[in-house]
Amino acid sequence: MNSLTRGLMAGVALLGAPVAVAAQNAPENLLPDDPAPVQQQKVEAEKPVTMAAEPVVQAVDPMVQPWQVADAQALVAVIKDIGSEGLDPADYGLAALQQALAAGPGPALDAAASQSFAWLVEDLRDGRTPMSARVQWFVVDPDPDLMPTGKVMADALASHDIAGSLAALNPTNPDYARLRGELAKTSAGDTARRKLIRANMDRWRWLPRDLGKQYLMTNVPEYQLRLTVNDKIIRTYKTIVGKPGKTATPQLAEEVEGVIFNPTWTVPQSIVKGEGLGAKVLANPGWAQRAGYKAVKGANGYVSVVQQPGPGNSLGLMKLDMPNEHAIFLHDTPSRGLFGADVRALSHGCVRTERASELGLTLSILQAGIAPEDGVAIIKSGKYTRVGFTEKMPVYITYFTMGTDIGGKMTSFKDIYGRDAPVLASFDKPRQANRARKTDEKVVEIVDDLQD
Repeated sequence: MNSLTRGLMAGVALLGAPVAVAAQNAPENLLPDDPAPVQQQKVEAEKPVTMAAEPVVQAVDPMVQPWQVADAQALVAVIKDIGSEGLDPADYGLAALQQALAAGPGPALDAAASQSFAWLVEDLRDGRTPMSARVQWFVVDPDPDLMPTGKVMADALASHDIAGSLAALNPTNPDYARLRGELAKTSAGDTARRKLIRANMDRWRWLPRDLGKQYLMTNVPEYQLRLTVNDKIIRTYKTIVGKPGKTATPQLAEEVEGVIFNPTWTVPQSIVKGEGLGAKVLANPGWAQRAGYKAVKGANGYVSVVQQPGPGNSLGLMKLDMPNEHAIFLHDTPSRGLFGADVRALSHGCVRTERASELGLTLSILQAGIAPEDGVAIIKSGKYTRVGFTEKMPVYITYFTMGTDIGGKMTSFKDIYGRDAPVLASFDKPRQANRARKTDEKVVEIVDDLQD
């Protein structure tokens, strides 16, 4: 542990936040409580409704705005060159815009230019791929709220910098620029590679343009996790991700609220009841104690089983506290030998992380101001301990099949879940208007994350 402490002290900038450590008793019983009776809320008597004319609110930034000829000409130039961003000029009404431009300023030019500009904004800001082609993509991009189309258009027309205003929508992550550079130097004849580059450029647009000053990002097909602070990758970790099929890891953007050292593992009922673990624990107390299991049987026959902290715990020695409806999180594993495999799609959905104790300790330093030696002592204690963050930290579970690897080389990664095909197919179809911002796919229930 001393070498771990020294390694963390070197290269991690401490933020000086107050320590927020809570040593808690490990939860042992998750018996469902009897449902409490629903309390009917009191409803006030309805007041008489006074009919009054609603005030008419004029939109500050309407979707059709007046265009000058020079600005429309600049928009034409952007559309003609939009292929450099991995998009298709044919998607943005170029012929109609040029026809309106030839007729001079007026309502026709305003409508055509506003429409073309709006389509460009939507695709550069949000991505061109419709939600139906984003398999198991549960990220809701905040950018349309932060950069509304009408506001972007109004600012562009006020500044007369059409190209600059659109370029400002591009993702800020350096890997997007790397992919754009790769597209520029890939020959037109290599259509398969160009399509793959375009698809992965678009995946960056599906995410928030600004990912934050400190964040975790794991790329599922690469089996790698990156910790980024102030735009610099300060740590990388191998990962084990979900097996293809029902236990494939979904793509998420969540927030980490803290680190749990020496976690417990609440065994799913699919194992407690379905595989008979509950009965085995109750019938064999000696074996259960050695295995670290505790069981409680309720009056209604419901059995809950919790695996206590310890080296054999299925979650290992660390779990990131990142509440989400998918029950997906990053955690340690006692089966650390699996990190030596080249193909690591082995879990039941969660992301197992190499050197997880180091990761948890690093985050505790950055996000809770804990001293390294105190963190080491917590890990050694073997007690369930939650270190709460002073600020939540973004974590992105992504799916890029081409990008910069941890060695800095542009690399293609095996499409382990077959998620490229629908994205690539969508680029061969006409642009889809009025796309949904949120997927209607169902959350896949991850029933367990047992060690293999």
